[in-house]
This record gives sequence, structure tokens and C-alpha cells, in this order.
Amino acid sequence: MNETKSLPVLVIGAGIAGVSVAVESAEAGREVVLVESEPVIGGRVIRSYHYFPKMCPPTCGMELNTRRLERNPRVQLLTGTTVTAATKANGSWKVTLRREPAYVNDRCTACAKCSEVCPAEVSDSMNLGMQEVPAIRLPYPNAWPHRFVLDRMACPDGCKACVDACEYDAIDLQAQPTEEEHEVSAVVIATGWHPYPLEKLEELGGGRFPDVIANVNMERLASPWGPTGGKILRPSNGEPPQRVAFVQCAGSRDVNHLAYCSDICCLASLKQALYVKEQLPEAEVTIYYIDRRTPGRNEALLTRMTGTEGVRLVKGKVGKVEQGTGGDLMLKLEDVERGTLEEAHADLVVLATGMVPNVGEDLPFSVKVDQDGFALDDLPGGLTVAGVARRPQDVVSSVRDATGAAARAWMAGEGVR
Repeated sequence: MNETKSLPVLVIGAGIAGVSVAVESAEAGREVVLVESEPVIGGRVIRSYHYFPKMCPPTCGMELNTRRLERNPRVQLLTGTTVTAATKANGSWKVTLRREPAYVNDRCTACAKCSEVCPAEVSDSMNLGMQEVPAIRLPYPNAWPHRFVLDRMACPDGCKACVDACEYDAIDLQAQPTEEEHEVSAVVIATGWHPYPLEKLEELGGGRFPDVIANVNMERLASPWGPTGGKILRPSNGEPPQRVAFVQCAGSRDVNHLAYCSDICCLASLKQALYVKEQLPEAEVTIYYIDRRTPGRNEALLTRMTGTEGVRLVKGKVGKVEQGTGGDLMLKLEDVERGTLEEAHADLVVLATGMVPNVGEDLPFSVKVDQDGFALDDLPGGLTVAGVARRPQDVVSSVRDATGAAARAWMAGEGVR
């Protein structure tokens, strides 16, 4: 019998794909060690306002998975944790995990008294740096684990206001990092993705004009938990935009940036156009696209938006975004169907930036990647991949892909190659 059979599976990343791998594996009888570098689970998906095709908050699906995690003793969840070393021997992996200091422990009741007295503020990573928040806070309302987190480096020297305010002895400012070793039968890489940097799209106004934002920023603007309380406003002046332009393939399908299509950008912009029209019905929305890619039942969203008054879809490539004379933005573009060069104006420009896989040198494994940098399965090596670390895809596809990854990890753990 293969000695790795009773060893747990290591899942790296607790976004929607990693959590799905963990619960699917555990419910099938496998022990799982699930590690997440952030202090809470959810990854990129919880930073979305809605997701398709149901157009509901992603916290709904995450809450169901959270309950599955809570009631399954086969899953050991380690947040604030990274894999720092790994060696392969005798068919299994020995990994070293570094756990960041747990300044706030399990006694936290999320009462918020610590946050109320905290004198320090930090950039809010949940809202992509678009606002400042107390150094000790709950990352988002439905965060799990449901306890506050502390950015210790932001604390003023000698300050212990949060400790004095806590009635439950839940804060330890002297907490230290720890390391632990695990032997695992297989490793699932579910490290997700990050958006292509806006600053690299200088020709489209990225990093130059405050009213040029990325699609991920639009998700936070529309969210009730976002920096504006769910109001879609221009960053430059805090006013609602009257003309919104969505620029597709911003840095994607471009030899100077990302050569590949990121799969969901067309759908994301259609979804966000719906956000705008639901909140600002008088606003004019224009989507500039190369191709319209809405596979399967998601085509219903395309049909819906093409029939919405005040929404135009223009087949054309935006080449440059400049500051207009009246405080707005001027887009220089090619209208492909007319065969003309045009100028258009907008108050807010949303760039549909692509998905870049989080598969880098920080992983202590020899991960095989394709020509675009997405990770590949290595079943003989006991490595498999789930979610957007494998390829650009939506939430539904990531969950489906995670089920397959759980099965492949099971086979790898039993020596089936």
C-alpha cells in the first residue's frame, strides 16, 4: 500500500478555487491543510460586487463554503501563512509553513471597540487602496475567520489603545511568527491572480488620470462595502459620471503587454455597464471592443445590455486617452465598422485589465508553466493546479475546475500517475 495514502493534501490559496478543492477533498474523506497568505479567506472573488450569471454578491457562495469548512474536521485552515520550503522524497512532500504573528486571537468577538480607539490608519487592501481604514479592523463584514486583523507596523511607538479597549484579552502586540512542518501527499496550487497593473497602460491614461480606473476598481465602487458606500463616483471630484467608457482588451491580446485573452473581461464590462445604468439611468455608457466574447448562457447578459437604452457597443480599438479641455477625458480610437479615426469624450474611463496568474518565484516548487505563465499540472511530481492559476476563467468555471483538481490530487496521493 502506498504510504502517502493517509497523508493530507496541501492546498495553497483560499480563494474560491482553493476553498472548493479543500471542501471537496475533505467531504470525500481526505485530510486537507489549507493555507492562505491573507488573514481571511475569499481571495479576489470577495472583492467583486456581483458575479455572473446570477448577478448576486459572491459572499453568498463563500458563506456556503465557509459553513462546509467550519463543520468539517478534516480541514485545517491556516491563514496568514505561506509555504517557505518544500522537498520531495519517497512520493510525498515535506513543506515548511511560516505563520505570521496572530496579533488578534480566537477570543476576538468582532465588537469593534479596538477599532474605535485606534489612532493609526492604513491603506485598505480590501478596497484596493482607495480609502484609509484603522490599522485594526474587520477586513470586510462577512470576513472569515470572523476576527479583527492588525497591521502592526502602523502602530505608533508605545501605543496600546486597542489592548486597553479589548475586554476579551484578544490582542497580543508581542506575538511572534512561527514555523511548522507538514508532510503531505500532494500539493494543489490555487494561488489565483492579480490584475494587470494599471500603471503599465500609460497610453490609456492608467496611473496618469484619476478618472481612468481598472475594472477591479469599478467592482469596489459599486459595492456597499466599498470606499464610496456603493456610489459610482468620479475619483477626481466625487461626482456621478454622466458619460462612462469601457475600454476592452486594455493590455490584453497585445504583444506589448499580455498576449492572451483573459476570458471574462467582456462579461465584466457588460456587468459593470449594468451597475452604471441601474444606479445612474441617465448616464451614457459606451463599450469599445475588439470582439464580444460571452460564451454559453452568459450571452443573455450581452443581449440584455445591447437592448438597454443609453448603452452603445462600438467595435473599435482605443489607442490613447488624454485629458480633455473641459476636465473630462478624450479617447482617440479607430471605429472599425466605419473605418474612421474618431475622438470621444467621457467623465470616467474603465479599463478592462487582464488576469495575471499568481505563479511566481515565491512558491518553493518547480512549477511548470505555459507560454503565458499559467501553471500546469505535474502529476508525477505530486502537483496539480486549480482556478485562475491554471487559466483565465469565471467563478463557475473555477469551482468546476477545483473539483477536478481535488480528484487529481487524490490520485497523486495514492500514487496514480
